Amino acid sequence: MAAVTALAHCVATLLGTGYWFDEVYMLAIGRYHLDWGSADQPPAAAALAALMDAAAPESVFALRVPAMVATTVAVVLAAMIAREFGGERRAQTLTAVTQATALWPTLTGHWLTPYTLEPVQWLAIMWLLIRWIRVRDDRLLVALGVVVGLAVMTKFQVLLLCAVLLVCIAVCGPRDLLRRPALWLGATIAIAVAAPTLWWQQSHGWPQLQMTRVVAGEAEALYGGRPGVAVQLIVYAGVLGVVLGLYGAWQLLRAPHWRQYRFIAATAVVLYVVFVATLGRPYYLAGLYGVLAAAGAVSLQLRRADKPANRLWPARVGVLASVATAVLILVFSVGATRSDIGEKIARTTAQVYQNLPGTQREHTALLGESYIVAAYLDGYAPRYALPPAYSTNRSYGYFAAPADSVDTVLYVGRSPEPVRRYFGSADKLGTVNDDLGIYVLRGRQQPWQQIWPQLRTLTVS
Repeated sequence: MAAVTALAHCVATLLGTGYWFDEVYMLAIGRYHLDWGSADQPPAAAALAALMDAAAPESVFALRVPAMVATTVAVVLAAMIAREFGGERRAQTLTAVTQATALWPTLTGHWLTPYTLEPVQWLAIMWLLIRWIRVRDDRLLVALGVVVGLAVMTKFQVLLLCAVLLVCIAVCGPRDLLRRPALWLGATIAIAVAAPTLWWQQSHGWPQLQMTRVVAGEAEALYGGRPGVAVQLIVYAGVLGVVLGLYGAWQLLRAPHWRQYRFIAATAVVLYVVFVATLGRPYYLAGLYGVLAAAGAVSLQLRRADKPANRLWPARVGVLASVATAVLILVFSVGATRSDIGEKIARTTAQVYQNLPGTQREHTALLGESYIVAAYLDGYAPRYALPPAYSTNRSYGYFAAPADSVDTVLYVGRSPEPVRRYFGSADKLGTVNDDLGIYVLRGRQQPWQQIWPQLRTLTVS
């Protein structure tokens, strides 16, 4: 199953030749602005993007290798969790199929983004906890600290996962875990590993906390508000994931033999309520789909131990339906990255930029209306000989402003009005499409150090 998953995402990468906007954003940060953090993401994904870009410049396939590896390993980890639960070969395979065909990993599993790397980290955390419960080897708790620290360097949601896990273990057990010195040694290691990015956030005023409000504000338009988030948090598990996950959660909460693992279902329920209440992204539970599915698959194994094979036809139908749905989602994913909009933005901007007089180009900066536009310009910069782009949106707003010698801006966006008042003139020089134009703004009237904080925003208008 892991091999099939890897092959499917390799094919999707080869067919979808363009960048997904979130991964080109990671590439741009890694290439030009790599630091211990950024306004909306910790540094791990950007650092991996920089590493892959250095190894194979401008290779989309190479850029996506870490994401495909993470997605593939997640399939193995899900099956290993089923084995820790006591699952036999059939339950392990069913869990692996469920993880491989979950809608969110299928859609994004070959894009190098923080939310693609996160599920495998959550699964590793849960596997270490579940295995510790079975074998009581405290070295697993030290390893847990390392994994948590790396996960914090990828996405901050893992901090919430750990907090809820601790509370649910205190309530549901096994409480002796909380008395193990190795657990708190692991926690110390996690804090030490994550300290640089936490310090970066502290020194920049915790923009990540402000992003919580931004995400909630976008939920209505992107996901249909709380009802949409509530449904999608479940649906993204896929056909098998929904059935096995809900069944597994129910069994974890009520069956006596699952008592020592009850904290898993409690954690999933609490996180679900929190994410719906706070209008989080509908993929925030993707790292728990495989765990709940493993519990569901093993519960089916226990229930059907004495049933003949021909009574297992519902599971076979579920597998076929789940695989068929995953194939459709994978095709949609390929289509999403075959669009040439990003390259078109860069190509058209390069044509306009190269047509500027040479002396003017020396004092001209590229300014994207949004972080998406700026990231596309940076992503394709080597191909079209473009200078690094600027933007006042998202993490770009926390990067350095243009140099004082820059008095002209080539603005790529819908309208230059937000920036127009800081310049003497604005003229349209080109058009990318019906939505985006290219404008030259001349005669800067205030220092950049005054302009930048006034225009900085985390919201994409």
